[in-house]
Amino acid sequence: MKDQPSDQPGDHSADRTNGEPKNVFVLGLDARNRELLRDLPHLSDVRFHELLSQEELAQDEQVSLRALLDLAEERLAAFGGTVDALVGYWDFPVSSMVPILCARHGLPSPSLESVVKCEDKYWSRLEQRKVSDAHPRFGLVDLDDPKLPPELSYPLWVKPVKAFSSELAFRVADAEQFADAVDRIREGVGRIGAAFDEVLSLVDLPPDVAEAGAQGACLVEEEISGRQLTVEGYVHEGEPHVYGVVDSVLYPETSSFLRYQYPSSVPDAVTARLTDVSCRVIRQLGLDHSTFNIEFFWDEDRDRIDVVEVNPRLSQSHAPLFEYVDGVPNHECLISLALGRAPRLPYREGAYAYGAKWFLRRFSDGYVRSVPGQRDLDRVAGELPDTLVDLNAEEGRRLSELPLQDSYSYELAALYLGADSEAELTEKYERCVELLPFTFDE
Repeated sequence: MKDQPSDQPGDHSADRTNGEPKNVFVLGLDARNRELLRDLPHLSDVRFHELLSQEELAQDEQVSLRALLDLAEERLAAFGGTVDALVGYWDFPVSSMVPILCARHGLPSPSLESVVKCEDKYWSRLEQRKVSDAHPRFGLVDLDDPKLPPELSYPLWVKPVKAFSSELAFRVADAEQFADAVDRIREGVGRIGAAFDEVLSLVDLPPDVAEAGAQGACLVEEEISGRQLTVEGYVHEGEPHVYGVVDSVLYPETSSFLRYQYPSSVPDAVTARLTDVSCRVIRQLGLDHSTFNIEFFWDEDRDRIDVVEVNPRLSQSHAPLFEYVDGVPNHECLISLALGRAPRLPYREGAYAYGAKWFLRRFSDGYVRSVPGQRDLDRVAGELPDTLVDLNAEEGRRLSELPLQDSYSYELAALYLGADSEAELTEKYERCVELLPFTFDE
């Protein structure tokens, strides 16, 4: 990992245009991703600016898209220089705000319609079905008159047509659980749904998608299972490119992630099938000038792949992994596309053969008495060079108060590690955990 001073990237003067730096605005720019953006090697003519903080974008009670767009426009209007690109790597509302703002300012971006086709889970499934059978059986359920489509059978997943971080997504095994899940979705769907309805109003929708909206119905689909994988890619001038497949490994006997690992260990033949389905789906959705990631299940016993969901953005969680292995974070694709350039992502030029993001979790609630301090973090940095640590648990708070957690565990910290073998990855992770003390009261 390269360490460069703030806003002083390395020199590649051949990339400069008219001798002036390019101003790139990032919705929800955070410290970890600011560091990764500084590591990009041939974007010396770029200056990055935060456009709305993560706190401003969070909006705990109910997201107001119009208010966020107005605030973003205020900030852009107050900026003294040129606005040369605008990007984001977070889920809704950021993912929908990017094409809206870019269209207003004449900047390269995917179309809003193509983004919505990805983000509306029901519309996305309808488009996927036109070009592939790599998806579960699915249907819509009216929230005011919830009846399970007769062609579907338990176990099922019930989820809003738009949510993020698995919010309001429920696995149901019988009619009683189905009814309870629908009640909980009906109660909470407005927090995101109202804002997503604003986005839907800006797009020409198929009649059944328009009728469902973001708050009137929920998606129900049969359960799929297997090894979890994520395909990372980008689209430039209408042509999709896949540059990596990442393994998502679960804690044993749970649905909580233990680590993301790159490169994937699946056979080359499976990678080829994942790439083929990804490219067909992305072309059908009409996405262009955009990064994307597609989550899959591969059922080894049946040798079947299924799309879980399509995201019209890169996974920023994977960015350090690409830097460990390929030499540059995949933010290179995001920024180059936003500036109208073809991405130049290297391959296997990094310092390590493997990269992983590990999730240190606790599976019961507790009051956080203490978290690792700077001395602990310095010990990690000294003993395990290139390791990145993001602490999530906060001293003096209960774990159940942490935002954006899954339904079954609490994320204490995220640990990014590079290694030359899978065994070394595990050894480094276990040593890192030893060096990071947390204490709890039950």
